[in-house]
Amino acid sequence: MSATKEKVLLVDDDLAFTQVLQRALEKRGFNVFTAHAEAQALELATQITFDKAVIDLKLENSSGLQIIAPLKQQQPQIRIVMLTGYSSISTAVDAIKLGAINYLCKPADAEEILAAFDKPEGNADTAIAPNPPSVERLQWEHIQKVLQAHDGNISATARALGMHRRTLQRKLQKRPVKQ
Repeated sequence: MSATKEKVLLVDDDLAFTQVLQRALEKRGFNVFTAHAEAQALELATQITFDKAVIDLKLENSSGLQIIAPLKQQQPQIRIVMLTGYSSISTAVDAIKLGAINYLCKPADAEEILAAFDKPEGNADTAIAPNPPSVERLQWEHIQKVLQAHDGNISATARALGMHRRTLQRKLQKRPVKQ
C-alpha cells in the first residue's frame, strides 16, 4: 500500500513546525519528506517524484519563491502550496505566476493546507473587505514589492526606499500588519 501513498515535499526552516506538520500529514496517509533549505529541497526532487509540495516563503538563507520554478521544471506535475507568516500581495502574485496553485498565511494546520491543494481555482465570490488597508499594511506591501524587485537584496532595497539598512531589517523581522 505504501507505493500508492502520495509523496509530499515539505520545505520549511522552522524545525518544530516541520515536525508537527509532517506527523499530521503522515497520520492522513501521506509519505512526507522534509527539507530545510533550497538546495536540500531541489536535491530531494532529483531523487524522488513528488505529488505535492508545501514551501515556506521565508527560509533562513533564501526565499521559497526561488524553489518553485526549478521544482516545476524537474517535476511539471507537482502541485505546490506556498505557506508564509510574511504574506504580501506581491509575494502571493509571484508565487502563483511561478507555478504555485495556492498561497496560505501561517498559522495554517494540515486540514487548511490539504484544502488548499483541492482549491487551485480562484473564488469569484470572495468578499471584498469593507475598509481599505491601513497605512502600516500598505507600507508593508510596498516594502515587500521593492524587496522582490531587488531579488531579496536588503541593501539594494534599503537604498531604493531611502531607508537605513538596519531600519529595513527591523521592519522585515516583524510580522506583517493585519488587513
